[in-house]
Amino acid sequence: MSKTTLSPIIAGTMNWGVWDKNLTPKEMENMIHVCLENKITTFDHADIYGSYTTEADFGKAFASSKIAREKLQLISKCGIQMLAETKSTTIKHYDYSKAHIIKSAEQSLKNLQTDYLDVFLLHRPSPLMEVDEIAEAIEKLTAEGKIIDFGLSNFTTSQTELLSQKTEISYNQVQFSATNFEPMLDGSFDYMQMNNIRPMSWNPLGCVFRKDIPQTHRLKKLLAILVSKYHLGSDTLLLSWVLRHPAKVIPIAGTVNVARIQSLMKAVDLELEKEDWFAIWSESMGQDVP
Repeated sequence: MSKTTLSPIIAGTMNWGVWDKNLTPKEMENMIHVCLENKITTFDHADIYGSYTTEADFGKAFASSKIAREKLQLISKCGIQMLAETKSTTIKHYDYSKAHIIKSAEQSLKNLQTDYLDVFLLHRPSPLMEVDEIAEAIEKLTAEGKIIDFGLSNFTTSQTELLSQKTEISYNQVQFSATNFEPMLDGSFDYMQMNNIRPMSWNPLGCVFRKDIPQTHRLKKLLAILVSKYHLGSDTLLLSWVLRHPAKVIPIAGTVNVARIQSLMKAVDLELEKEDWFAIWSESMGQDVP
């Protein structure tokens, strides 16, 4: 059971930095204000974003904003070791040693210019992870008040169960959307609901606007009809589809478009009619439900 309260939609920062939008700290500061003005108070990070630079840029923006720490929630992730100019890593791999987990969390605190992380996640599962060592690291970080809640990212049900034997898990961040709906079929969301684990969804719009394939053609045709019916944008309708699942999924939206940010929370207030929800799923599959 989580101790934190996150906003119904989370702002994803992966593309804020040099990996995509290349926002300056001043532009990031503006984006933080825009998000907060639109009731998006939770920000999703990872140590690797921007080749290990985005957290620190966000931290400068946050410090400059003078926003009180309790007004927002910060998430970060650790474990992936990437090749970067500032690293001696020779091959991409995962590291979940006790020392590395603690060092990563403390570095994220320094980068983000904060005393604690609301949520700290293991970024991707490693075949070599030692659950006792992970639990020891999380216990130490929690006891010292450096992290409030612990969770996972991209972990399967069995991997989650393995870790939950040793430490409490409050979140699992997985890929879930109208075009990537496996978590609601493979038992992942069932397990999370049974064990009070809250799902977060990365890439909640799926590939609808990124790929030109029969699946997206079908969905766009349907969405055009639903846009006229609900008087909301396609992206808002797709987020509403994600939010409709009873696992209480929290979508992570990576947009830095101010107009789109202003429309995101409309998805929280919209409850798609059941038949429309199933219509979106059916068009994504290319067939009716069984």
